[in-house]
Amino acid sequence: MIKSLFKLLLLLLLAFVGWMAWFATTPLELPQTPYEFTLKHGSSLRSVSRQLTSAGVLAEPWSFTVLVRLHGKASEVKAGNYLLDNNPTPMQLLRMITSGDVSMSEIAFIEGWTFRRMRQVLDRNEALQHDSQSLSDQEIMEKIGAEERVPEGLFFPDTYYFSGGMSDLAILKRSYQEMKVRLNDEWEDRTPLLPYQSPYEALIMASIVEKETGRASERPQIAGVFVNRLRLNMKLQTDPTVIYGMGESYDGNIRKQDLLSDTPYNTYTRYGLPPTPIAMPGRAAIHAALHPASTRDLYFVGKGDGSHKFSATLDEHNQAVVRYQLNRK
Repeated sequence: MIKSLFKLLLLLLLAFVGWMAWFATTPLELPQTPYEFTLKHGSSLRSVSRQLTSAGVLAEPWSFTVLVRLHGKASEVKAGNYLLDNNPTPMQLLRMITSGDVSMSEIAFIEGWTFRRMRQVLDRNEALQHDSQSLSDQEIMEKIGAEERVPEGLFFPDTYYFSGGMSDLAILKRSYQEMKVRLNDEWEDRTPLLPYQSPYEALIMASIVEKETGRASERPQIAGVFVNRLRLNMKLQTDPTVIYGMGESYDGNIRKQDLLSDTPYNTYTRYGLPPTPIAMPGRAAIHAALHPASTRDLYFVGKGDGSHKFSATLDEHNQAVVRYQLNRK
């Protein structure tokens, strides 16, 4: 009985080895050649196999997942845009995506960046054609077909792939269009009765939320505080807007005089939202601005570890300031 079971297991193992050898060396049937596909950043091996299946490169994801694991390459898959000139075997495909043999360059825009920072990164990228360098911000908006004239916050932070020599204006146009799609989708699904008159006002709020905290779990609560303040016609009193309004004069410190000096972005001296976004918000900040936490809180103060203490009353807030700010100093 044991001998028969051993023979069966051996036959199954041989069959598996034979199947994997056949699979690894049999050319894939691509929808067309040349064929391009993109592997996203942060994808797991299982996710990569599903992406390749969805892209039409693989018939099903499991065989390729097993092949990659058998070769110990599960952690070596590299994101990027890939070009297949002919029908590769799964083994050839494995080597391509683990060596990072990408067909296109990439550029990343990061949440919280200003448009000025975006332009600097574009100008430094040697693979791009720099058609925007001599243009003003308003001229750039005109070139990419944007309705708005102030570019701040209107571009979606993401990684964009492009072929060498592409115009930087084409990258900006893609990023601008991606933000419009993302923002409109969130706007259509927004929490009812929010104090925004337009998606643009929600984008302004999202930019403030983006700059106020790097903790994803706090974004809805931060948005909830600011929404409550707008509803009660309280000043937002948020430092990031003041800093943005200071421009190049900001030296890393914000002083009492800065809070008293009136600018269109000083939310300590003016009511309501600032006139434009103050940075490029990411998906999570946009979602938080349009789906804020239901809370009674009106105040928050930094604890010194990147998190915040939220309070519903001024007395509670003042106690928190003493505990987390004054005592720490």
